[in-house]
This record gives sequence, C-alpha cells and structure tokens, in this order.
Amino acid sequence: MTQDKSLSPEARRALMERDIPPAVMPVERGHVRRFAEAIGDGSERWTDTAPPTFLRAMLSELPSAPELEAFPQMLDGGSDWEYGAPVTVGDTITGVTRFASVNQRNIGVGPAVFLQIETRYTNQQGEWVATQKNTLIRY
Repeated sequence: MTQDKSLSPEARRALMERDIPPAVMPVERGHVRRFAEAIGDGSERWTDTAPPTFLRAMLSELPSAPELEAFPQMLDGGSDWEYGAPVTVGDTITGVTRFASVNQRNIGVGPAVFLQIETRYTNQQGEWVATQKNTLIRY
C-alpha cells in the first residue's frame, strides 16, 4: 500500500469545477410500486406519490476522475436529505450533481479523499423536490 498518495490543489480545483451531466428520470407507477414493496411498505399512499427515499433509486453517473486514480477504493460515508415538493407519478425528475467539497486526510488505512457531493432534484415544472448531500471516501 502506498502511503505517499496525495491530491494536488490543482486536482482538487479541477474536481470542484467539473461539469457533471444532469440525470433525468420519469416517475412511473410500476417503479414507485416496486420501490415501495422493496422497502417493505406496501401502503396505498404510495399509489400516486413516491416514498421520500425513492430518489435514491435515481442513478446518476459521476464522471471519470483521473485525479482520483491513486485512490481506487471507495466507501459510502452516508447521506443527508432535505425534501420539498412531493414526487408524484408522471413527474420527470432532473438531478443536477456537483462536487461541494474535496478534502484529503489520513485515515487508518492511509491517505484518503473525502468528497462531498450535492445533488439537487427538481420536477418538470422546475420545483425543488429534494437535495441530497452524500459523502464518498476514496482511499
């Protein structure tokens, strides 16, 4: 294991300035129903409205980041969510993701990079439906 890995200030800045393409997802009744069943909540309230955690199923790809190749392992450091308008069947949700912070520090296995990633979700009318702040730890 290499202990002298580091992320330069230029690499941090490049990550912070990186454009990440938006992710778009139509909200379909069957998808909402299957998601509710998967989380163990078959309640009728999820017929036309998605459970709050439904947006977790929306996949957004982070761009390749050559700056992070020296840190190939990744851990999910958890998420914080804020919710706005409900997500309903028929909505089209757009998620716009950005790197909110990029920091390096040492952990038990050596140098690591902590990435704070923020995704803002809106519906087809531009209404804010949620914000997810996720921490990824690369080492």
